[in-house]
Amino acid sequence: MAKAEQIPLPFRIVVAQPVIGVLHSLQAKDDQPLDPKLSRAGEALHFDFPVRVAPGPKFFGDQVRREGPERRFVYIRIGQAAGDPASPWSRRMKIDIHDIDPALLARAAEGGILEIQVQGTGKDGTPACATVRATSLRVVAP
Repeated sequence: MAKAEQIPLPFRIVVAQPVIGVLHSLQAKDDQPLDPKLSRAGEALHFDFPVRVAPGPKFFGDQVRREGPERRFVYIRIGQAAGDPASPWSRRMKIDIHDIDPALLARAAEGGILEIQVQGTGKDGTPACATVRATSLRVVAP
């Protein structure tokens, strides 16, 4: 897909109610932690990154991963995987983006940030991991 057909959109992942004191990060293109942060008092963690969107829609960018011909997602690394060797956890959240409504993408293209909120704590009280479904998907002002 030619880059001329790709529209850059700002994306934000919000990890709501993360486990306090556990390091989280985006996964960089080279599979390393990127923009590590942790919650000190239960506050949400915000990760901003660019995504290029082409007709289809198709998704491209350093944080975009692929699985098969259609599935596109972003990883949030947790604990040891996020760069904290002392953490008891080494996990990743997989957050799907391939199924975002094209109308929402069009609204973000008009000047907003596409925000995906996920729950940061699993039912067992440990950091959420594996495929994590969005609890909120919206366009917010920059």
